[in-house]
Amino acid sequence: IKPVAVYSEADANAPHIKAADQAVCLGAAPVGESYLVAEKILAAAAETDADAIHPGYGFLSENAGFAKAVDAAGLIFVGPPANAITVMGDKAGAKRAMIAAGVPCVPGYQGEDQSDETLLAEAASVGFPLMVKAAAGGGGRGMRLVEDPAKLADAIRLARSEAENAFGSGDLILERAILRPRHVEVQVFADAHGGCVHLGERDCSVQRRHQKVIEEAPCPVMTPALRTEMGAAAVAAAKAVDYRGAGTVEFLLDESGAFYFLEMNTRLQVEHPVTEEITGLDLVALQLNVAMGRPLGMTQDDVTLTGHSIEVRLYAENPDKGFMPSTGPVHLWAEPSGVGVRTDSGIETGGEVSPFYDAMVAKIIATGANRDEARKRLIAALQNTAFIGPKNNRAFLIDALAQDGFAKGEATTAFIAETYGKNGFRMASAGDADYALAAMILFERGRQTAASAALGVADELMNWSSAAPLGSYYVFTVGDETLTVVIRADGDGFAATIGETVIGVSALSVGKTQAYATLGGRRVSAAYVATSDKVHLSLPDRDLTFDIHRPGDSGHAAGGSGRVTAPMHGVLLEVLVTEGEAVAAGQKLAIFEAMKMQHEILATTDGKVTSVVGVAGAQTAAGDLIMEIEGDEA
Repeated sequence: IKPVAVYSEADANAPHIKAADQAVCLGAAPVGESYLVAEKILAAAAETDADAIHPGYGFLSENAGFAKAVDAAGLIFVGPPANAITVMGDKAGAKRAMIAAGVPCVPGYQGEDQSDETLLAEAASVGFPLMVKAAAGGGGRGMRLVEDPAKLADAIRLARSEAENAFGSGDLILERAILRPRHVEVQVFADAHGGCVHLGERDCSVQRRHQKVIEEAPCPVMTPALRTEMGAAAVAAAKAVDYRGAGTVEFLLDESGAFYFLEMNTRLQVEHPVTEEITGLDLVALQLNVAMGRPLGMTQDDVTLTGHSIEVRLYAENPDKGFMPSTGPVHLWAEPSGVGVRTDSGIETGGEVSPFYDAMVAKIIATGANRDEARKRLIAALQNTAFIGPKNNRAFLIDALAQDGFAKGEATTAFIAETYGKNGFRMASAGDADYALAAMILFERGRQTAASAALGVADELMNWSSAAPLGSYYVFTVGDETLTVVIRADGDGFAATIGETVIGVSALSVGKTQAYATLGGRRVSAAYVATSDKVHLSLPDRDLTFDIHRPGDSGHAAGGSGRVTAPMHGVLLEVLVTEGEAVAAGQKLAIFEAMKMQHEILATTDGKVTSVVGVAGAQTAAGDLIMEIEGDEA
């Protein structure tokens, strides 16, 4: 089978293009001009004489109209029948179908009347807290938890807007919120000959903003009896819509052991590798076999689960700023290796994370004989992963996997909120040893450059001086201040002086992207990238960036405190205030969309809007001015 890759202009250098036999450009970066245009994908298939289209797990993968168009074009759609996508792609219709099939469902409203008045009225009978959800799509878009009835109208407005932008449909459903459940999903597979089995379950409870972060198989609290019951319900759900191919039936599992149908994803899941690891099955190969009309070739009794597998999603986002998406060039990408470790990535050194698509850049999976072995292998794998460029959640993932609650298998969907609280996760700041390492990297790189340009300098004369020991000075900007590190030769090693602190440095080795040193008697290793103005370090437990201070640097960001700027590349959806309007701290000023999520921009102080520059609907670069606010005087 020879794969043909499709790509947008923003993905012209993406790794998947190089992996394919052929590649066809679909158009400009926005999804509405490329990946969501069915006609362009069908034209690419015709141009390359393709026989089938695999829709992946995003964009048009759950679009019934696209599946029909593929069939009409005489091509094989590597997925379920269009009718199954239609039923299960509409959360309201799916819920009605599951109730009819006897599958347990969460109480709520899934009616066709979508007026705000009806939704507000129905919410009273559903009860609070409740979930407002987009009827189409998934991935946390168009979803809001509402605990206060007074905030329901606003949640409906935001969820509807987000759903329309993400899925082209603003229809919503309401469901009673089941607090602290586990999110457990069952992988099902069906062929065109009446065969249908489940391949066990995955626990995807660790989520943030309803997006999965850590997934594992099997579920830590699963019993054989519960697996049999939940698996049977998942198979019944698939058979109720004459399913074919790979699908996932998602359930909420409460503390009592009761479970409720959540939705069915009519595609391959992002987290399918953990199922592959414990079943020994290649799910994509199974998809292709089913699409070619072959039987599954297995019964339920043939499915066995061995060991434990855990996956984390590496996101380009800034944990220190509420996990806000981050974009930009990838200076260094180094995947981990080791026994039981697998990496599925979509980036490479020299590439770029664009603002147009999802923030996930890689999946790192570890498998072991038992859960704790898999967990420890995954932590080690993350510690040996280097992703230098956009801010990322690697340090957060390491911390989450090491938390006592996760280690004991007790994590529910409330895990992140309960573990990290309102202040969220904060990456450890740089210490003196970190600054010493950054300075030593610059020192050694400079020494190597000088040595390569010199003629016949003996090794024993390196760093030697007939006068007092020479000092090399490295100045870094830290916020509004500067910090100086002085490096001096000291016997067989060096001494790094930072203020009153002196750190001995020995066993220094600086390669192209990796540095090793013993600092104050402690062995340290780090991946690094050094540019003209920054040193980036990827340490085992965190990522740090050091700004190299240059003469004339002020240490201050451009603009005053009254400037409201775009937090990242994206689209400015709405501007909610006007010039001359008085605003209060915490008031919503604008709504911004980036990486398929909507973000509210809030006022940080009381004041008056003196100018509005941003235009609703415009593409906006990170740091672009949106408006200016003159703060009230104390």
